[in-house]
Amino acid sequence: MAITDFSKEYHEKMFPGYVSKFLETDPEFIERFDNFAFDEVIHQGDLDDKTRFMAILAALVGCQAKDEFHCMVPAAMNFGVTPVEIKEIVYQAVAYLGIGRVFPFLKAVNEIFAEHGISLPLPEQAGTTTESRLEKGVQAQVDIFGEGMREFYKSGSEESRHINRWLADNCFGDYYTRSGLDYKQREMITFCFLAAQGGCEPQLVSHAAANMRIGNDKQFLIDVISQCLPYIGYPRSLNALRCVQDVKDF
Repeated sequence: MAITDFSKEYHEKMFPGYVSKFLETDPEFIERFDNFAFDEVIHQGDLDDKTRFMAILAALVGCQAKDEFHCMVPAAMNFGVTPVEIKEIVYQAVAYLGIGRVFPFLKAVNEIFAEHGISLPLPEQAGTTTESRLEKGVQAQVDIFGEGMREFYKSGSEESRHINRWLADNCFGDYYTRSGLDYKQREMITFCFLAAQGGCEPQLVSHAAANMRIGNDKQFLIDVISQCLPYIGYPRSLNALRCVQDVKDF
């Protein structure tokens, strides 16, 4: 078995001039993996390259694959993902993974940008102020999930109601209102964060439904899962697929 011409060409676009040492130490594995991930998987579905790499980066943060993420950020830029979009993926991950798990990826992005001569900080993308973050966060929830979210931040028992408010002003008001990514892109990367970390199936069903509601249809989500599968494995991919299938209304 040999690495296919398409896989070689795709790998060259990702990593120009780079020859993996694994070709010497693990040639049989690399033949199978590269032919699968960089040929067979690429030909499945019709995601454009930029969307594919945005999904992969989000999935790599979700499954805590720092070394692979460090490799894939430059590859993503080679396929048109901008520094702003990469930073927005990492920033939004904090709401779904927590800073404890995202901190190493923020450091990694800054290191990669420095290596590529990208000046920091990047242009500001904030879309809210301290005063407007709740109102605009609620509106973002309504835009994505529907009118039923209008009063959600007020719901719940008194001792835990603050968390629903934080979902509105912090998760949505601080992140979803930022420029750099639109709602469809933000819901797609959220889907990837949840699928890749596992154990979040109730939230994954909700965000699968939200994706479909704003135009990321069922086939799109299946294509996203398919492209992320080599990076997150079969169990979490199959769980994500089940969550997509469990959405009945779209």
